[in-house]
Amino acid sequence: MRIVIKVGTSTLAHATGRLNIRRTNKLCLVLSDLKNAGHELILVSSGAIGMGVGKLGLSEKPKDIPTKQAAAAVGQCELMYTYDRLFTEHNHTVAQILLTGSDFQSEERHQNFNNTLSRLLQLGVLPIINENDTIATEEIKVGDNDTLSALVAVSVHADLLIILSDVNGLYSADPHKNQDAKLIQLVHGMPEELFSLAGDEGSALGTGGMKTKLKAAKMCLEGGADMVIANGERPEILYKIVEGEEGNYTRFVGDE
Repeated sequence: MRIVIKVGTSTLAHATGRLNIRRTNKLCLVLSDLKNAGHELILVSSGAIGMGVGKLGLSEKPKDIPTKQAAAAVGQCELMYTYDRLFTEHNHTVAQILLTGSDFQSEERHQNFNNTLSRLLQLGVLPIINENDTIATEEIKVGDNDTLSALVAVSVHADLLIILSDVNGLYSADPHKNQDAKLIQLVHGMPEELFSLAGDEGSALGTGGMKTKLKAAKMCLEGGADMVIANGERPEILYKIVEGEEGNYTRFVGDE
């Protein structure tokens, strides 16, 4: 299968913004194993701003654009150094691709992106994609990596998008407020009433929330790909997801 995996800041980093070493090591091990099994993987990775916050010793995620961009510039170096080191241990080569909304809006730039990505996959490389937060302003931002990962999945005709976050999936109600809330394991299509189940906020260091994930699911299903929302706390969950087993996560599939 061709699979896009989106990793949220909350999966990669502690609340301090510093790298969660044990979890990131395990994630790279599992992804390497899936590549060894013959799957084509594309990683859409958040974490640059969050890791920049930690590296710069800032007390919280910056609110002004110049400081966000500065944190992203510092954090992106740390992020790619970490991925390169960990995947090299398992004999896999990584490549960095930084995108803005313009790369999808311009037909020529979009085609150039697709050509580069296709060639990297042919060469057996694991592409790692992030929004170019060092230069992207509101006019050219995609906005969040849930949306970016869906755009990538549709662009490359992926079979599956997996969004790893700090939640198990979509619930029937807010599980933090309602103890009777139940995880919805399988969703056929994207009925509009699903959006009423989403809250508004992501983690303190991240930019997404359930609404952005549901919008991503809608984009994927319309583009011919299934999507899964799962908790990235234990990366081994990826094995179950890829093998199509039921589990403690939400899978979105097209209408039967």
